[in-house]
Amino acid sequence: MIEMKIVGINGSPRGRESRTGTLLDAVLRGAQEAGASVERIDAAALDIRFCTGCTLCYDQGECPKKDDYKETLGKMIAADGIVLGSPNYINNVTAQLKVLLDRMADAIHCQRFVGKYGCAVSTAGGSGAGDVATYLNGVLRVLGADTVGAVAVDIGADAEALFTAEAQAFRLGQDLAAAIAEGRAYPEQGAFHAEMAERMKALVTANKERWKHEYDYWSALAQK
Repeated sequence: MIEMKIVGINGSPRGRESRTGTLLDAVLRGAQEAGASVERIDAAALDIRFCTGCTLCYDQGECPKKDDYKETLGKMIAADGIVLGSPNYINNVTAQLKVLLDRMADAIHCQRFVGKYGCAVSTAGGSGAGDVATYLNGVLRVLGADTVGAVAVDIGADAEALFTAEAQAFRLGQDLAAAIAEGRAYPEQGAFHAEMAERMKALVTANKERWKHEYDYWSALAQK
């Protein structure tokens, strides 16, 4: 059996009481039953500071801020699969998750998630969970990962909605693990990734005097 590592990041500030966390845990359980080792990370428990747009990571390869970002990104890069989850907070992800995502510009420029798979989960008290899940999968794809699907639920007054979504999330986790094990291809996403890689290489090359780390990164890949 292929060894798989899947990391799930819960953007809810409610931690273990989070309904989004319930779905995230279900995805991880499904993946674990399919043979993956899993880890849950709660964004609200991390010390991650705001990106200030200094661009030093482009030149030096890491952010000068001393917080939990470097370790968290390292876990994501070391994983085969990534699950992102957030409730809908005014038509977007939570601040706790967004501050992590905003620090990942260097990872986008270098397409650090190429070869990985991911999925997303979201909940909303009223509406908009689907939009948040779509956004999260879009983030994963922009970073280079293939996405296998999403579970989003607008709970409203339906007390049973979360239970139905939890079962769907479990199956999504199984499918995520299967995609990793198969090395599943998504031709449409593959075309998107190829276009993104060319765009990022061109952007970095145009700024090679200022973005030394990123230029060296792409140069080293070209020599492999």
